[in-house]
This record gives sequence, C-alpha cells and structure tokens, in this order.
Amino acid sequence: MPHDVRTVAVLGPGGVGGLLAALLSRAGLRVTCLAGENTAKVLRTQGIRVHSATFGEFTAPVEADTELRAPVDAVLIAVKHTALDAALARVPAPALGDGTLLVPLLNGVEHPAALRAHHRPDGVAPAVIRVESTRVAPGVIEHGSSFAEIDLTGDAVPRPRLDALARTLTAAGPTVRVLPDETAALWAKMSFLAPFALLTTRHGLPLGEVRTRHREELAALVEETAAVSTACGAPVDPAAALARYDAFAPAMKSSMQRDAEAGRPLELDAIGGALLRAAERHRVPTPVTARLVEELTDAHTAAAARPDVIRPGDPR
Repeated sequence: MPHDVRTVAVLGPGGVGGLLAALLSRAGLRVTCLAGENTAKVLRTQGIRVHSATFGEFTAPVEADTELRAPVDAVLIAVKHTALDAALARVPAPALGDGTLLVPLLNGVEHPAALRAHHRPDGVAPAVIRVESTRVAPGVIEHGSSFAEIDLTGDAVPRPRLDALARTLTAAGPTVRVLPDETAALWAKMSFLAPFALLTTRHGLPLGEVRTRHREELAALVEETAAVSTACGAPVDPAAALARYDAFAPAMKSSMQRDAEAGRPLELDAIGGALLRAAERHRVPTPVTARLVEELTDAHTAAAARPDVIRPGDPR
C-alpha cells in the first residue's frame, strides 16, 4: 500500500511521546526515540514500560539516539512548546527525507509555521492529542485516562499520506481522525485549552473549583477565546464550550498548572501569548485574557527569582 508508515522517530519520549513510542513499537514499527544521552541510554537498554488500564502492562523495545541520523517515515514531536527550538536540533534538516512527515503534538496554534520553516510545507502534519499520560521516570509511562484520541490534519499534506499515518496510529491503539481543516482543528483545542490553562494556573485550583468559585471569570474568558477563534475562521459556541468544562472531573488540572507547581517553564506564550496576538490581528477585545497573562507572567517571574524556592531537579 502506498505511503505505508514503517519507521517512526519520537522527539521527546515523555508522557505523550513515550506512550506513542511504546504502542507503535508493540505494533511492529521500528521506533527511534530522540532524547538526551542519559535518557537515550535507559531506553536503549530497558525499553519503555507502560502501565495502562486501557492498553495493558507491557514493555516495548525501542532504539534511542540523541539526534536523527537517517530519514524515517514520520517524526512525532512531543516536546513542550517551550523546548521546541532546542529540541529541533535533534532533528537536523539534512536528516529529513522528502517523504518524512513532521507531526507536532504541541499546544497552541503558531508552531506549524515554525516547523514549515524547518521542513518542506507538505511534510508538516499538525496533530491534536487528548490523553492523560505521565512519565514517572525515564522509560516508565503511566497512562491515566481511558482514552487516547488524535486529530490529524495538515492543509498542505496530500490526504493519502495523512490517511496512511492515521491507519498506523489506529492499529497501534489510539483513536485517530483525519480532519480537513487545519485551522479549525488547532483552534478547537485552543479554545478549550486557553481558559482551562490560564485560570487553573492563575488561581492554583483544579477545574471543579475554578468553574464554581470563578464562574464569571471563566465565562468571560470563554467568550473572548470563542470570539478570537471565530475571527480566525474556526467558529466556537461559547455556551457549548462552557458546558464542556462542566462535564469534566472536578479534580482535573491543566498541564500548565502542573508545570507551575513543579517550577517548570510555562507554555504561557504559546497559549496566552498566541491568543493575544491573534486577537490583536483581528481587533478582538480580550481584556480578561490580557490581565491573566500579565498576572501569570509577573507571578512566574517572581517565583523564579526567589532563592528560597527549591524545585525538582535543583541540586540544593
């Protein structure tokens, strides 16, 4: 079958990338994980262990290296947006073949343009993933959700190539859809993620408390995000968006909130910053978003400057 996907590299074998690498390896693909030398050594010798109520308990062998050295059919990019520029050094442009697909699984809406400057436009296939998966140690993944869903898109990518990758991913376990409108796919996630990430992080509260104690603020932020998304060509119903938050488990936290709690860099610019830049381009008022982004920037800067705060990985 044309466009079959047999070799995959995973840039960033953390919670999401590690899960996909293990599932694809178990399905019979040749998988190479791209990471730092210490992590790569662990993966080469021990493989990836997955603990999942959905996909089972298993260990999958993978290859591992610090950079891509030969073309593969697809590169799944599963790093945080804050680490994207540095991580791309592990995928040098000369190592990418004409048939390689770059598949970013990142938050935000601006990264596809950066990747198309790194690789040919018809080789960049942005994807949106919905999953709760955590790397608890190098090569050890805990998949906590009952689902792993991927929306695959790419306006410039020939549809047969997207379909072939979708078949491969589906055969490995995740539920995969190919969507025809890249803008709509990326903004569909952004319109949910931005209010969720900004408010849970700003108030240091799980979703259940945010949607009750800060309901008015949540509703205003949903309205602003929906207006920006609609102006960008991806219409969103604010009432339906608000109802989605009410349907989720009250203990749910955003990944940005977890990063803030751990003292890690925040994807604030990729989410809040990108939302504000789109609002400015389309002249959409976003006062609540602007205030939250400013408050989060100030709070995170202040926390980073405090010498008495000891964070994970701090040698003290």
